[in-house]
Amino acid sequence: MASPSEKLADSLAVLKKLQDGGAVAIRSKDLTRTHRERLVRNGFLQEVIKGWYVPHRPDDQAGDSTAWYSSFWQFCASYLESRFSGEWCLSPEQSVILHAGNWTVPGQLLVRAKRTRNNITTLPHGTSLLDIRAELPGTKDRVTIEGLQLYSLPAALIACAPGTYKQHPTEMRTALSLIGDASELLDQLLDGGRSTIAGRLAGAFRNIGRKRVADDLLKTMKAAGYDVRESDPFQSQSPMSFTRRESSPYVSRIRLMWQEMRGPVLDLFPAPPGIPSDTALYLKQVEDVYTSDAYHSLSIEGYQVSHELIEKVKSGSWNPDTDEQDRNHRNALAARGYWQAFQAVKDSIEKVLKGQNAGQTAEKDHSAWYRELFGPSVTTGILKPSDLAGYRNGPVYIRKSMHVPPNREAVRDLMPAFFDLLAEEQAAQVRAVLGHFVFVHIHPYMDGNGRIGRFLMNIMMASGGYPWTIIPVEKRNEYMAALEAASVDQDIRAFTKFLALFSPAPPNCLRVGKISA
Repeated sequence: MASPSEKLADSLAVLKKLQDGGAVAIRSKDLTRTHRERLVRNGFLQEVIKGWYVPHRPDDQAGDSTAWYSSFWQFCASYLESRFSGEWCLSPEQSVILHAGNWTVPGQLLVRAKRTRNNITTLPHGTSLLDIRAELPGTKDRVTIEGLQLYSLPAALIACAPGTYKQHPTEMRTALSLIGDASELLDQLLDGGRSTIAGRLAGAFRNIGRKRVADDLLKTMKAAGYDVRESDPFQSQSPMSFTRRESSPYVSRIRLMWQEMRGPVLDLFPAPPGIPSDTALYLKQVEDVYTSDAYHSLSIEGYQVSHELIEKVKSGSWNPDTDEQDRNHRNALAARGYWQAFQAVKDSIEKVLKGQNAGQTAEKDHSAWYRELFGPSVTTGILKPSDLAGYRNGPVYIRKSMHVPPNREAVRDLMPAFFDLLAEEQAAQVRAVLGHFVFVHIHPYMDGNGRIGRFLMNIMMASGGYPWTIIPVEKRNEYMAALEAASVDQDIRAFTKFLALFSPAPPNCLRVGKISA
């Protein structure tokens, strides 16, 4: 007779087969009742709604939202297709948001379908589906992305409500920047006689600097006999201009976010004191805070570290070659990697203090910080050497966050653009706050993003003469909530205020008036 562990192993094998086939939304009929109940009981499946499940980690605490947020979009795609058999489409507003590269999990996902009764489906963690009976766009005006039926970008821009420009200005500007020329929109505008929408789109294109597209829309509609009155649907002028079609929505969106967030950072963060006159003294003060910084930064990431362990690593008495406990100790490996990375970061800070551009220095050196951070785990065989190769090659999710980091292809477009923004930014406080936020928003690595993001922040702090800033582990929840507000709501104010609390003014002996670029 099979033991309980053998029975569970059999059930896990069945689940693995489904997942290997690409299944994220698991239906009751996909598993026998015995397998299903066993997997739910042992924490490997989580019920979403009656008859539908998603895979789950058994070590997650009750109420943890990570498994649900990470499977939200794939679940919705499978569930909606099963329910409506292709006769459905996300709303034009949600379509624009996804075309713009924003895959944040919404509180309520609005769906159009032909056969429905305006139904709300309650989903986990405060999310829901609202399906309404409405006409769908024609086949040529629909696209499928990640299994989701969307309005095509031109059709979505034409169909979305005017209020979307005020509610989601970054996404609307990003979407507009992806349009090549007026011809992508004119066939639908002309055939439908949509003069009001044409005037609104013309004003929107002019707002982002696409004057030619705006003029072509107006002239063509008027030539066809329509009375078109241009109106700007945005509440303010675009913080940046797009003179031509942009190829990556992710890059356009990050650039817009950066420009929109600069103002609040400049308003709320103390002005930089200037590059210190005594470089050696500044570096000594950085070294002096290492133990405290390592303790808090590693603890924020969930490592169980002590000051004694950190001092053991710092003194060189940590020896994985002769001490089996050190070799197998995950926390010690993390502490050793942090020590090595910290030394590399100090070298980068010294370059910045001597006048090198902070953004360019970070771009050149950040891969070395990453290699040092995880080098001990490779040396001891816990990680493969290929894990040090560079940016991630798959999806990654942030624990308990509704923000979904961009895909691997987008990461490779985003990182050069991100470092360009850092290099071009003149305000050190903007480099520090947005450098940290945007880096973790992109989440370019499979692991270590928080630690690298805080290293990056402190190099940018140094570029303005701010002291090394430690984020206390006791404030982890507040820290994560502020990052979540910036990513999900695009509100950088809470994060700016939070960092300002932990960035005290440097002593007088370090103050001068020069700021590094």
